[in-house]
Amino acid sequence: MDEITATKIPAALAEPVTAVKRGWVTLLFLANTGMWLAIYAPIQVLLPEQVESLHHADKAALFSVVMAAGAIASLIANPIVGAHSDRTTHARGRRHPWTLAGAVTGAAGLAILAGAPDIPVMVLGWCVAQIGLGGMLATLTSALPDRVPANQRGTIGGLIGISQMLGTVLGALIVILIVTGISAGYLTCGLLVVAGAAVFVLKTPDETLPAEYKPATPIPEALKQLWISPKRYPDFGWAWLTHFLVNLGNDLGTLYLLYFLTDQVHPRNAQDNLLILMALYAIALAVAGVVCGNASDKSGRRRPYIIGAAGACGLAALLLVISPTWSLALVAAPLLGFGFGTYWAAAPAVLTAVLPAATDRAKDLGVLNIGYSLPLVVAPVIAGGVVGLGHSYPALFALAGLASVAAGGTITKVRSIS
Repeated sequence: MDEITATKIPAALAEPVTAVKRGWVTLLFLANTGMWLAIYAPIQVLLPEQVESLHHADKAALFSVVMAAGAIASLIANPIVGAHSDRTTHARGRRHPWTLAGAVTGAAGLAILAGAPDIPVMVLGWCVAQIGLGGMLATLTSALPDRVPANQRGTIGGLIGISQMLGTVLGALIVILIVTGISAGYLTCGLLVVAGAAVFVLKTPDETLPAEYKPATPIPEALKQLWISPKRYPDFGWAWLTHFLVNLGNDLGTLYLLYFLTDQVHPRNAQDNLLILMALYAIALAVAGVVCGNASDKSGRRRPYIIGAAGACGLAALLLVISPTWSLALVAAPLLGFGFGTYWAAAPAVLTAVLPAATDRAKDLGVLNIGYSLPLVVAPVIAGGVVGLGHSYPALFALAGLASVAAGGTITKVRSIS
C-alpha cells in the first residue's frame, strides 16, 4: 500500500469513526436478508427437492455435486469481485455497482434453475447464481470496515447473523407455504434479492474512491496476492481458520437436515418439521446476536464469545450423535442457533480487525469469505460420503461437532483481540 498521510486519506479509505444510523443499518439488513434468502432457500429446500425429483436413488451424491460446484464458483467470485470493487472509481461508489450487478446475476442463475430439466443445467444455474451472490457477499461484507466504527461492529455483526437466519427462515416459509412449485420458488427468490439490493444501493451513500488513490497494482497481479502469508499476518491466518471451522461445523449440521428428517425422523412431515427446527434455530440465533453483540461491544472482548459459541455448537452436535431423534433435534436446533448467533456477534469485529490494508479491504475480506464458501465445497463432499455411502447421520453430526470445537481452539491464537 502506498504511504498516505492521515490528512490525505479519502473517506473511502479512512477508518470510520462516526456511528452508523438506524436507517443505514436497516437497509443493509434488508439487503443481507435478501441475499441469504436467495442462497439458503435453494440450499435448504429447492435444490434438494429438485435433485430428488430428478434422481431419487442418488439424491445425496448428486445434491453434493450441485452444491460443491456452486460453492467453488462463489469461492472464486468473492475475492475477484472484492478486488475489482477496491479499484472502482464509479460515481456511485466502490461497492454499490457491484452489489447490484451481483444481485442481478444471482437472479439470472436462479431463473436458469427454475427451468432446469436435468442435473447439468442445475449445476450451470447454481454456478451462475453463486457467482452473483458470492460477489454480492464480498461487497456487503465490506460495508462493515468501510462505514462501521470498530466499537459498533459487534452489534452490527449480530444483526448480520440474524439477517442470515431470517433470510433462511423466510426463504423456507415462502417456498414451502406461500409459493407453490420449485420454479416459482426460484423466481421469487430472484426478485427478492434484486429488490433488497436495489433499495440499499439507491438509498444509502457509498464513498467514491478518487482516481489518484486507485491501487496501482493491476487486477491480475492483485489476484496473485490473494495468498496472505500466515507467517507475516498470523492473526489473519488464525481468524480465517476459525471462520472456516465454524462455518464447516454449521454446514455439516444443517445442509442435510431435510434428508435427515425424510430418511430418519418423520418422512411424511419432513418439510413442516424442517420449518419448526429452523424457527427454533432462528429465534435462538436472534436472541444471541442481539444480546451478545451488545455485550461484546460494551466489553470490547471478542474471544470469550467465540469460544462459548464453539462449545454450544459442539454440544448441539453431540446431542444428535447420542440420539439422532426428533426429540433431541428440538433441543439441538436452538442450541446450535444460539452458538452460531453468538459467533456472529463477535466474528465481524475480529475479521475486520485483522485486515492488512484499507486499500484492499474487499479483496482481503473476499479471502476471509472463502472461509464461508469453502465449507460449502467441503461439507457436501464429506456428507456425500458419510450419508450417501455410509448412511450415517450420527457420523455426520460428530464431524460437525469436531469442527466447531476446533474453532474454539484456533481463536485463542488471534493475539490482536481480547
